[in-house]
Amino acid sequence: MKKIAIFGKPGGGKSTLSKKLSKVTGIKLYPLDLIEYQKDGQRIPLEEDTAAHEKLIQNESWIIDGLGTISSFWARVDAADTLVYIDLPYRRHYWWALKRLLISPFAKPEGWPDSSSVLKGTWNSWKYLRLSPKFWTTDFYEKLKCMAEGKKLYRISSVTEINQFPDKFSSNR
Repeated sequence: MKKIAIFGKPGGGKSTLSKKLSKVTGIKLYPLDLIEYQKDGQRIPLEEDTAAHEKLIQNESWIIDGLGTISSFWARVDAADTLVYIDLPYRRHYWWALKRLLISPFAKPEGWPDSSSVLKGTWNSWKYLRLSPKFWTTDFYEKLKCMAEGKKLYRISSVTEINQFPDKFSSNR
């Protein structure tokens, strides 16, 4: 396990899980939000994002947290040896996105770009969550399983599984 892609709907705990997994395994974490956005919260141009992503997935090891563009996502799935799909119930994603907003005046959210509006990010998360059933479908999961042939694929569907997941790798250092 050297190249780990962690992905799922917004507000699902990807950043928190990625950080814990990085700490346990010693594999460097690359949150996509910090690659796709400038410090002021503006998106970097698509060409720069694509080039940075292509360079990143060539590294010997990484944990990449996030979805990114569809083309970068499938390239990352192809390059990874381990796929972690966080697939919690929608109500959990909405609640955790709201909770992130409510806590943000007191603590910067995990993996959040500096100077980026948490309010705007929460609004975008909710907007994306509303559209998510069109992307995160049974067909998506079937395609993912096909592309995961020869790789480890984990589908996390509960808070308990998220909390216990890093423990599976704590002795693999």
